[in-house]
Amino acid sequence: MLSSVYAPKDFKRLRVSGDLVARCFDYITPHIRAGISTGEIDRMVAEFLHANGARSSDLGYMGYPKHICTSVNDVIVHGIPNDNEILKDGDIVNVDLTAEYHGFHGDASRMFMIGNVSPRARELVQTCQDALNAAISICAPGVPLSEIGKTIEAVVKPHGFSISRDFVGHGIGKVMHDDPQIYHFYDKMWDKVKMVPGLVFTIEPMINTGSPKCKIDADGWTARTVDGGLSAQWEHTLGITEDGVIIFTEKMV
Repeated sequence: MLSSVYAPKDFKRLRVSGDLVARCFDYITPHIRAGISTGEIDRMVAEFLHANGARSSDLGYMGYPKHICTSVNDVIVHGIPNDNEILKDGDIVNVDLTAEYHGFHGDASRMFMIGNVSPRARELVQTCQDALNAAISICAPGVPLSEIGKTIEAVVKPHGFSISRDFVGHGIGKVMHDDPQIYHFYDKMWDKVKMVPGLVFTIEPMINTGSPKCKIDADGWTARTVDGGLSAQWEHTLGITEDGVIIFTEKMV
């Protein structure tokens, strides 16, 4: 169940892969504004990864056609970039970016608010980020995996938002998706599964203004809220150390 456990030497490689993902976000961030297409963002990521000797983990994965996922407004996850989707004032968009560098994957996503975003949308984006940060803060050896979902619920529920139950975080490292699954809501099945030094996984809560349920577009990938409500997601790749947790997908100082 805990197959994504790695040695300290692997943590160094994961840190480099995660740093590359963070630097790619820094590269594209100034360009994510009203008037740009999600297809343009995808091409920018492809160019950055190629220039830095990395590749998109998403491209070709189970037939996925692009380098990143771009999920706009009511899209919960797996939105496919295209040149006809132009970001406009008031939109919120998640960019989910996974890169492989020298055999190790780094996976992160960030939210972007375009222009004059509504107060409720801004609250959604901030609450989701707060939930991710709170969940990271409790990670350490011996902590049950169920504490992640419990912590996220404690942050999200007072705001009246729902948590998607259709998608989860995951183990990661030499493969993009591995065990264990990381639930963003409390489930007692994870009470007895404890974090151990060397465990590498993502936390990536997806929260919605309305129903937690989704529907899938005809493309087979794009997952939207069933009621058209807004959705937000933040994500980091993490590793459990002997005395706490390290965030791999932050830029190295």
